[in-house]
Amino acid sequence: MSRRYFGTDGIRGRANKFPMTAEVAMKVGMAAGLSFQRGNHRHRVVLGKDTRLSGYMIENALVSGFCAAGMDVFLLGPVPTPAVAMLARSLRADIGVMISASHNPYYDNGIKLFGPDGYKLSDEIEMRIEALLDQDIDIALADADALGRAKRIDGVHDRYIEFAKRTLPRSMSLAGLRIVIDCANGAAYKVAPAALWELGAEVITIHDDPNGFNINEECGSTHPESLAKKVHEVRADIGIALDGDADRMVIVDERGNVVDGDQVLALIGESWHQSGRLAGGGVVATVMSNLGLERFLGDIGLQLHRTQVGDRYVVEHMRAHGLNVGGEQSGHIVLSDFSTTGDGLVSALQVLACVKRQNKPVSELCRRFEPVPQLLKNVRFSGGKPLEAAPVKAAIEDARGRLGKSGRLVIRPSGTEPLIRVMAEGDDPKLVESVVDQIVGVISEVKTAA
Repeated sequence: MSRRYFGTDGIRGRANKFPMTAEVAMKVGMAAGLSFQRGNHRHRVVLGKDTRLSGYMIENALVSGFCAAGMDVFLLGPVPTPAVAMLARSLRADIGVMISASHNPYYDNGIKLFGPDGYKLSDEIEMRIEALLDQDIDIALADADALGRAKRIDGVHDRYIEFAKRTLPRSMSLAGLRIVIDCANGAAYKVAPAALWELGAEVITIHDDPNGFNINEECGSTHPESLAKKVHEVRADIGIALDGDADRMVIVDERGNVVDGDQVLALIGESWHQSGRLAGGGVVATVMSNLGLERFLGDIGLQLHRTQVGDRYVVEHMRAHGLNVGGEQSGHIVLSDFSTTGDGLVSALQVLACVKRQNKPVSELCRRFEPVPQLLKNVRFSGGKPLEAAPVKAAIEDARGRLGKSGRLVIRPSGTEPLIRVMAEGDDPKLVESVVDQIVGVISEVKTAA
């Protein structure tokens, strides 16, 4: 069955346009509500959101759908995605929902769903919900005396802050560290600075004034330039940039250099391996992670497991193979000893723990390997399937032959935007650039001809 609603990370699109309309959101509430009813208790859902203007519309529509399905709704307000996952378990909810389009601009929004165990839904469950969205399910909805109720709950931020702080040893303090935190005008604009300050750090906060429109706007993990500038300006020890829903982060060292998720995976993987905490003898990443990470881990006796793009697939592989460190180059870091999904704040705290233990500058500590030259380019398309065109297939095959065993080629359609991502890496940067430009050129020609 082909997907009409769900992509690689829930349902996502431009606000007030299909599929991110109030009507679809209400149907999602009904369908998901009916799908997750179990036992004879009062069924409940925890519902969080980031700071987008459209969150009000989507939130109210979801509430209507869930209440119609007979589920009580606990409204969390603006909270990080990992807080929703954590509270789904903590509050014994039947389902958790986060309204967010992650790192996308304000005019997009999305719906992410979590099961009662705090994990994102499997493809199978998503397809089951999707099948209900275009059906007439009125007959299965709750009777008038069994409708759900909705209420806002207090203390959500305090719960999450304490949860994040407990991921560090009780004896560890961040005193002596000057930290700049970029909240991306998003969901963590209150909790992230508060947690760092309570742990003893000197905290300088930027982009913590959301207005419904400025989430991720020239800030956050996808735009760390202003963070790097601030780190240099205030002579901070480290900068931390979250994205709009705070499930990913990137680091900026004291020199203003950006540290991506691959280097963070290398640092945490090595640190946990040395302390005996690392499970499964390896780290999980996606096909987009740098070949340098794979070589680094191999040199210290660890294996890099690769999955398709999407932190959900990283988590599924971690669970299936007993590994507890995984993530993506983009900054989704999953530490399953603590969380069921990517958590930008918790990941940053683990980096800070390494800084405190080893007492080394971030520029030294977070440069675990030299990245293999890697180039990623995006080609936007408006329809059709360019990757199935014969000229594109021929160009890809030729590129693989040119790279040989000293490089990698990854070509995939984006799961959240109408883009084809073309990535190549290898020891020869000129060859990498030539290969990517060749494929991008052929895709562009096919797209134009179509």
